[in-house]
Parts: sequence; C-alpha cells; structure tokens
Amino acid sequence: MFKQRILFTLLVAVLSLPPSVVVGQQSRRLTIDELFALAEEHSKTIAAERVAVTEAEAAVVEAKGGRLPDIGISASVSFLGNGTLTDRNFTNAMNVEMPHFGNNFAVEASQLIYGGGAVSNAIALARLKEEMAAVNLDATRSRVRFLLTGFYLELGKMRNMLEVYDRNIALAEELIADTEARCREGVALTNDITRYELRLQRLELARTEVKNTIRILSTEIATIVGLDPTTDIIPDIDVDNAVMEVADEDYWQSLAAESAYNLKRGEIKVAMGERAEQLARAERRPSVALVAANHFDGPITIEVPVINKNFNYWYVGVGVSFKLSSLYKNNRTIRREQIATDHSRRELDDKREQLSLAVHSDYIRYEEAFVAAETYRKGVELAESNYNVIERRYNNDIALITDMVDAANQLLDAELQHANARINILVCYAKLQHTSGQL
Repeated sequence: MFKQRILFTLLVAVLSLPPSVVVGQQSRRLTIDELFALAEEHSKTIAAERVAVTEAEAAVVEAKGGRLPDIGISASVSFLGNGTLTDRNFTNAMNVEMPHFGNNFAVEASQLIYGGGAVSNAIALARLKEEMAAVNLDATRSRVRFLLTGFYLELGKMRNMLEVYDRNIALAEELIADTEARCREGVALTNDITRYELRLQRLELARTEVKNTIRILSTEIATIVGLDPTTDIIPDIDVDNAVMEVADEDYWQSLAAESAYNLKRGEIKVAMGERAEQLARAERRPSVALVAANHFDGPITIEVPVINKNFNYWYVGVGVSFKLSSLYKNNRTIRREQIATDHSRRELDDKREQLSLAVHSDYIRYEEAFVAAETYRKGVELAESNYNVIERRYNNDIALITDMVDAANQLLDAELQHANARINILVCYAKLQHTSGQL
C-alpha cells in the first residue's frame, strides 16, 4: 500500500500544476503581456513620466511664443499740481498755473525680426527637453516591465519550489507513518521516527518561507499593476512557446547602440549643451525688431503756458538694440557651456563603453542559461534512471524505504532545477532586452 502511494505521489510530482497557495485570497492567472498592459494603465511611476512629457510639450508651445509680437496697452489718469518757473540761477521764481487733470493712453507693439538666434535656439532646446521627457518615459516603462518580469518569473520559481516542498512533505509524512508501523512490528527504532520528524519540521519551515515569499511577490506585482494587494498572482509561464530572438552578440550590440535609453539620453544631453552654447552666443548679437506705437496724452506740458488739450501721435519703425557689456561678460558663460558640452560628450563615450560591456555580459549569461537548462535536463534523466533502479530493488525488498525516499527526493529536486533553469532563460533574455532598449 505504501509503495502505491509513493508511486502516485511521484506521478503527481511530474504532471501536476501549481495551485493557489493562500486559501481565501482572490487568485488571478496572468500572462506577462497582461501584466505589462495593466502596468501601462495603472503604474504611478509611468503616469508621473507621462505628466513630465505633457509639461515638456507645454514648454515647447511657450518657447514658440517668442516669435509672436509683443503688444502692450497702458492707460492712466493723474492730478497735476501747479508748476514753478525760475531763471537758470534759480531766481525770479514764479507760479505757473496748470490744468489739474492729466490723462495718458498708449498702445505699443514690436515684432522681433532678428534676435541673434535666441528664439530659435530656445525653441530647439525646449524640443530637446521634450524628446528627453519622451525617452525618460520609454526608459521608465522598460524599467517597470523589467521589474515586473523579475518578480513574475521569480514567483514562477517559488511556486515550483512550493510544489517540491509539498511533495517532499507528503513523502515525509508517509515515511513517518510507515516507520511507526515498523516500530510496532519491532523492525525499526524510535529514533528513526525522531530523525524523520525533524526532517519534516525543516521541510515545513522551508515551505512556510516559500509561501511568505510568494505572498510578498504577489503583493508587489499587484500593487504595481493596480490590482488589490491581496490578489494571489498565478504566473502563466509557457517556456516552450516563448518568443526569443535568435541572434549573435553582434546583433544585440548593434541593437543596443541604436536603442539603449542611456545612449539616447546622453546624445540628447550633448545636443542640449550645444544649443545652450548657441544661446549664450546669441547674447553677443544685436536684436532687430519692427516697432509701432500710438500715444494719446493730455495736457501738453512741454509748452509754457501749458496747453490744456489732448495730443495724439503715432509712429512705426525699426529698432536695434545691442548689449555692449555682453562683449566682455558673455565670454565666461560661453566657456562654461563649452566645458559642460565637452563633459556630456565624455560621459556619452563612457556610456557607450559601459553599454557594450553590459550587453557582452548579458549575452554570455543568456547563452549560459541554455547550457544550464540542458545540464539540468540530463540531470532529470539521470534522476529518473536512478529512481527506476531503486524502485525495482525496493519492490524486490533489496532496497530500504530510505533509499526509495532519497531517490524520489533527488528526482523532485532535479525536476525543480530543470524547471527553474528554463525560467532562468527567460530572465536572462529579459535582461538582455532591457539592456539593449527592447523591453
């Protein structure tokens, strides 16, 4: 009877799927693509970056406003006191009667024709900041997806491990029951029971730790994607049908050089530095603008006696302004911007080098994952062969029950290692995608 239960347990070890681990929780089976879709909709981190993109877009519109004309309107009323008229040596003072009501109304407009490139460079700089915000959004999305992928695949590993512990615990309980029966028959010692009970306690403790890890990972995933934190996430991992790019390292290096977010940000930062240099140089150039104005003033106070009438006049023309101080002040600003741009270029070169090393390392680990999976697959074959041998010996009363249990444990562990090694291929592939800007 005990042998039949052993065989049934091992059959379940090969064919059964991980069930939900926490009774009373809402379980939800999700694929990785479904997780990504939920994160896109509910992730607070991604939402914050979207707001940053909107802010950058508004800054571009604001910068374009520099091309629009400046128009000003002013109006005032005032009380004018009487004037005093004197000679040049301040003698012979006399009072001058003034009309006491004064008014002023003016409309002034100017349209910049040439500003030394200040407006166009300000717009270009705002567009670069908008591009940087878009790249930051994509990078954040990739980071969130990579984080979710790590949690998701680790959760798959933990559920595999939970299955192994459940089966080992079932075998340990069966072994204790069989040993107790043998003790009653006088063919086993009580210390054998104690030894197996200690092993069972260690297995139950390890199982509890795995269950707690599953709860933690489920809570973290559910929180990121906007689900109820108590939701029990069940990974739907199909390693056999996972789509993975079959390419050599040169392909991934080329892909990373074109798409890696760190490089994109570095390139934009260099471009922003170059625009900042041009903005600093624009301060050393004159500004040319069309100007127009209309004034309606009263009274006319430039005459003595004052003429108590309104005077309207207007003008149009071209205005030129130039800051002479910029010739000696802006040199320092331009020099500082040049140094900052050179710094950005050197940082970009360093990022290219570090990216190349990271892709190289990730690709090697990716290849290594396939080797490990194949090694553990062979380990399963060896464990199955060993189990079959021990099973035949046990059925012929040549092997002990402990030999049978050890062989079963080895088979279960080998299956766990193989399953986790296959999942690890997906982990390494996701890391390679994240590094090269493809996730």
